[in-house]
Amino acid sequence: MKTEKELKRIGKYITLLLRHKPEKEHLDIDKNGWVSVKDLLSKLNISMIDLDFIVDTDNKQRFSYSASKNKIRANQGHSIDVDVQLKETIPPDILFHGTAWKSVESIFKNGIEKRSRLYVHLSKDIKTATSVGKRHGDLYIFNIDTKQMHEDGIKFYLSENDVWLTDYIHPKYFIQK
Repeated sequence: MKTEKELKRIGKYITLLLRHKPEKEHLDIDKNGWVSVKDLLSKLNISMIDLDFIVDTDNKQRFSYSASKNKIRANQGHSIDVDVQLKETIPPDILFHGTAWKSVESIFKNGIEKRSRLYVHLSKDIKTATSVGKRHGDLYIFNIDTKQMHEDGIKFYLSENDVWLTDYIHPKYFIQK
């Protein structure tokens, strides 16, 4: 088995491959985001033990295996057009979106846009939103009135790793602090 540090680096690379650039390693990705585990192991020169460690210890639980464990995919966060078969779900009354202060003015003006991703990502608690948002710089957390959004007919989905997803958040749904 490779070192923990090596496996963390490889895990980030797998995230890149499965969410954004499968062509970088010539991986065949199907319409639902699945890639052959056998091909991934071969292309990255890692063992199944290594891959299991990456999947099991990923702090954001980014990956899922198929039932037979012969395929793997990212749970959400894609910029490539895949359908990870999300089911529409009723959200809690409030969800959170962590971001950098440098984006706040634009977000208050334009709303929260999915940009290059397939969905806007929301967190169920402030702790998770903080973890996500602080990666981008000085932190700002938006409180989102998802109850009203849902009542207005806006769809929400919950990924396998508990990330809430929607298409767009209009500024009128921001809860003033």
